[in-house]
Amino acid sequence: MAQPAEPYFLALDQGGHSSRALVFSAAGEVIARAQIAVDTHYPQPGWVEQEGAALIDSLRVVLADVHAALGPRAQQVRAAGLATQRSNCICWDRNDGRALSSALSWQDRRAQTWLEKRPLDDAWLHARTGLYRSPHYGASKLRWCLDHLPAVREAATDGRLACGPLASYLIANLLHEQPLCIDPANAARSLLWNLRERDWDTELLNVFGIERAYLPRTVSTRYDYGALAWGDTTLPLRVLTGDQSAALYADGSPRMDVLYINLGTGAFLQRPVPALPVPPEGVLASIVYADETRAEYVLEATVNGAGTALDWARDQLGIHAIETQLQHWLEIDGEIPLFLNGIAGLGSPWWRADFASRFIGSGEPWAQAVAIAESIVFLIVENVRRLQGDAPVQRIQVSGGLAQLDGLCQRLADISGLPILRSAQPEATARGVAWLLADAEGLGWCASDGELFAPQPHPACSARYRRWREEMQQALIG
Repeated sequence: MAQPAEPYFLALDQGGHSSRALVFSAAGEVIARAQIAVDTHYPQPGWVEQEGAALIDSLRVVLADVHAALGPRAQQVRAAGLATQRSNCICWDRNDGRALSSALSWQDRRAQTWLEKRPLDDAWLHARTGLYRSPHYGASKLRWCLDHLPAVREAATDGRLACGPLASYLIANLLHEQPLCIDPANAARSLLWNLRERDWDTELLNVFGIERAYLPRTVSTRYDYGALAWGDTTLPLRVLTGDQSAALYADGSPRMDVLYINLGTGAFLQRPVPALPVPPEGVLASIVYADETRAEYVLEATVNGAGTALDWARDQLGIHAIETQLQHWLEIDGEIPLFLNGIAGLGSPWWRADFASRFIGSGEPWAQAVAIAESIVFLIVENVRRLQGDAPVQRIQVSGGLAQLDGLCQRLADISGLPILRSAQPEATARGVAWLLADAEGLGWCASDGELFAPQPHPACSARYRRWREEMQQALIG
């Protein structure tokens, strides 16, 4: 008798630079993949946006491409899942799915001035949402759309307006059922969602002037969202989550004694905790998974200027192919300046959206590039110190594009004093989506092999870190 075909799982990852589709086996191996770049627009300083229809088209392209790559094996795919950047938001017409605004990136800060003037108690806000007042989250940008875009106001008047996390817009357009729902991880990044009640917060909706009726209904992370076109048939979409939330599950259920860092456009640090935490000052509390029976939480810290800082170096300093050249530059001994990194706004633990980036000292372009890379390490270590708490972690596990820089991983080990395990699987987000799908069927995989970076003495970099801390404190006071 022929053996039954091995089940496959499809993970869609809609990111800031590209849309990807990856098909995984039940053992966590990549069977097929497709990727297409997506455009990002910067119409004004602090504005970062994409076109919603273009994102939909990009996902349809990679779906068709990965289906074609599989050939007859496409029928082995059991289910699909989608991960998106959590704080991206958009407004659309609930009747026809048409976008009424651009998709506003988490990096977008157009509503910063408006938000700063709101009479909000930050401690109260932190306790309800796990977040701090920040223009990176969706609430103030949705308010901006209502205030400045006639098409959005008209749709609100006519009862046609839907708005919220980008993920909800994507599934409303990609799925046959055109659902209006959202998962907890994406909803929680809006600054409108109550972590304890696990629903939209009435008081916050009033503060921002956003009607509950505009927003998608919150459902479980694993849920029957609807049918996704798959060749001549359909696939059930059964997982919806955020990119960083998914990355946590790349190697199975996350461990409490490991601190996970995904190094991409931003650097996102996550410390799994056994219950909804009271976060230390400057740190976020986030929900990463929820269903009818349980919820899983992390303490989280955010470094906005990671990959975005290298993009800034390329554009502002003319340092091209910077990531490729950094592999070599990080090995050079020499005089390195300091870089106070507020690219895309200074995130945790200080939360200063208007922080001005600057070099302290001068250097050749290669040395400036190293200074920028070291600033990412230094910001991460500042947050590691706060996430350690009374129960120190045993190691840090890193994934993502920037984690492929050996010199960055080694410096992170040296300055944090913790061993760094670099995942052998760089596609952490897609792999995490696939694991959530496989686990729901009693399948899944354990941790993959990786490369270990043990802490070593690095006197010069340690001295720069101490000086950098002093300069940051002075800059924050000034």
